[in-house]
Amino acid sequence: MNRKLIDWPTFIASFVLLLAVVIPLVIYPEAGEAFVNRLNDFVAGNFGFLYLIMGLGIFFFLIFVAFSQNGHVKLGEKDEKPEFGTASWAGMLFSAGIGSSILYWATIEWAYYYQGPPFGIDPSEAQIETIQWASTYGIFHWGPIAWAIYTLPAIPMAYFFYVRKTPVIKISETLRPILGNTSDSIIGKVIDVLFIFGLLGGAGTTLALGTPLITAGVSDITGLEDTMLLRTIILLGVTVIFGISSYLGLKEGIKRLSDFNLALAVFLLVFVFITGPTLFISEATTNSIGLILDNFFHMSTWTEPLANISNFEETGFPEAWTVFYWAWWLVYAPFVGLFIARISRGRTIRQVIVGTIVYGSLGCLLFFGIMGNFGLYLQLTGAYDVVSVLNDQGAPIAIISIINQLPLAKLMVIIFVILSIVFLATTFDSSSYILASVTQKEVDDGEPERWNRLFWAFTLCILPLTLMFLGGLSTLQTASIVGGFPLIFIMFMLAISFMKASTGDLKAEDKFRPKTVVLDYRRIRERLRRRRLKLKERDEEKNQRDE
Repeated sequence: MNRKLIDWPTFIASFVLLLAVVIPLVIYPEAGEAFVNRLNDFVAGNFGFLYLIMGLGIFFFLIFVAFSQNGHVKLGEKDEKPEFGTASWAGMLFSAGIGSSILYWATIEWAYYYQGPPFGIDPSEAQIETIQWASTYGIFHWGPIAWAIYTLPAIPMAYFFYVRKTPVIKISETLRPILGNTSDSIIGKVIDVLFIFGLLGGAGTTLALGTPLITAGVSDITGLEDTMLLRTIILLGVTVIFGISSYLGLKEGIKRLSDFNLALAVFLLVFVFITGPTLFISEATTNSIGLILDNFFHMSTWTEPLANISNFEETGFPEAWTVFYWAWWLVYAPFVGLFIARISRGRTIRQVIVGTIVYGSLGCLLFFGIMGNFGLYLQLTGAYDVVSVLNDQGAPIAIISIINQLPLAKLMVIIFVILSIVFLATTFDSSSYILASVTQKEVDDGEPERWNRLFWAFTLCILPLTLMFLGGLSTLQTASIVGGFPLIFIMFMLAISFMKASTGDLKAEDKFRPKTVVLDYRRIRERLRRRRLKLKERDEEKNQRDE
């Protein structure tokens, strides 16, 4: 155990900040929850448009980078091959980016839009529109903009780590081209601590969704009552899995878990697609893609401006869904970006950008298209009233009830629960791995200290577990999203920092590159021009003699 490698100011400050938020919520849960919710309403209501501008801006910025000269830069040596195969690489970035939340929202999110559709649509009068948007909006929220937000931090971090050979994986280090030596000051520490706090809260959001879902599945399989004791046992079991995976490291633990996760996910999707309403799933998903393509800019910028005028009714849809999702992606972005950067050695920047956005969006499209439209089909045909179960018994039970409508129901619930556990574990072992990297001064061979990984693995479990007993976990989620507000500006700084560093390096490389090839080309072109002139003069002399 090498304690000298630890960045103790960042390590201690991150842990203290989390305690400073958690302890008041434990002592004064109701007052703390009310304060955090008011703060969240203020940020979402008054600055929601900034989140929307950020999302659209990041998406188009990355498209520009991918097809510019900067996109050709390889992360590593010029002749180096990718460290991980494409399937393993895509599986790891997908598992780290969405966790068990994809199983939760892909299966049930449509039901919320079905009851409260966007754009002020009245579900009782415009049923066809309501159904179409219910099938579509989840795919949009988990689509290209979400994965673009994840990708932006990955590009500068990977560039500095693999191209400039900086032995540190930190947001503050990535901003050095802008901040200069300020990166080593208190400002740099604050930036890193904000990132860690956001990650801990974002992980709490995933935990808040994943644990009740897994518990509902276990309760359905075993007949045990869904109690706090059962949730605690399940949470500790998941902690052991991701703790072991994180301890084993990237190649031995996280990669293998992600590969297993990907295979199980593909099996579940194929089974639901084949045994479910295949034609309806295919047509509804295709229709949703068309709706998104037709309305991409409208959906990306809808802010409900008339809600500020007293004569118009406010639905709160943009703040409750799109702004919330963009804020959630933003809080998770530095972590997912760090992880994508770490696994992308040997790939070009263009491959990382296009691959992450395409593979990530495609994976979410399949989950929402298949799982979501299966649940929607049950509702529309009257085969099962999902909406009533959702409203009366909650989302976890509604989700497990949808899975129970499949053939071989018990077996599929078991597979669904295992997949939820593995998804949750892969997200958390990736989180603890990155938290350990950020709190170290250096990362030897890309692997942070094992004891550091284990510390953050159990920190990710113990603190949310405490709040789960007290019923304050949702408050921590909200607090982390509010605390992530400064990350909007840090994201723009990351974009500027990357362009400044990479463009400067490319210009320096061109300056010192030998010019012999260019000179030879010019010389050859000059010789050809002279030869053409001589031939022309010879032809003119011949014509004169003939005359």
